Amino acid sequence: MISLVTFDLDGTLALSKQPLLDSMGEALADLLHIAHVAFEKQIVLRLPARADRSKLWLLPTTGTNLYTCKEGQWDRVCANLFNNSDKERILEAFDLSLEKTGSKPEKTWGNRIEDRGDLMQRLPEMSINIGGATSIDITQKGADKAYSLKRLGDQSGIPLEEMILIGDAIFPGGNDYPAHQLGLKAVKVKDPDGTLAAIAGIHACLGE
Repeated sequence: MISLVTFDLDGTLALSKQPLLDSMGEALADLLHIAHVAFEKQIVLRLPARADRSKLWLLPTTGTNLYTCKEGQWDRVCANLFNNSDKERILEAFDLSLEKTGSKPEKTWGNRIEDRGDLMQRLPEMSINIGGATSIDITQKGADKAYSLKRLGDQSGIPLEEMILIGDAIFPGGNDYPAHQLGLKAVKVKDPDGTLAAIAGIHACLGE
């Protein structure tokens, strides 16, 4: 039984750094009729008005925050946030890693750091995973997607056995991989077209 579907964003629901297409917004609205859905905060504004937000869970910043919709308002259930000192250390580590690789990009996205291993050496007390084609996720140690989904299960009352993850980074070092290690059912996709096909498959499985 599938009661909740959780999605990655970049490379899964939308192309990296691109807005959600209307076709994906409609597919997610349809999915909310038959299951709870969890994804990152940026997607909400792209959903059609008919989407049932009462069954929607937001997991921004790799799931380190959790929001739910109550009476039309978004309520933050819990959060794991960096303090200012940690933020400064992370930014400094990025600068040093970029300097080491000789990368001096003008924009703040793209292939800026080729080897996350350098960051792992500089920030050993933090979790560092590849977030997609153009991002690296840094969270407090242990505050990865496995942690966030266990917390989501506690808050929603939906057991992990009834959740399924759809993502493009289900590989060692990818930010979706901790959820796979947790034992969650997972579907690896290459792009948003693959995600639309996976959503159609879920509808078929649930008989809707």
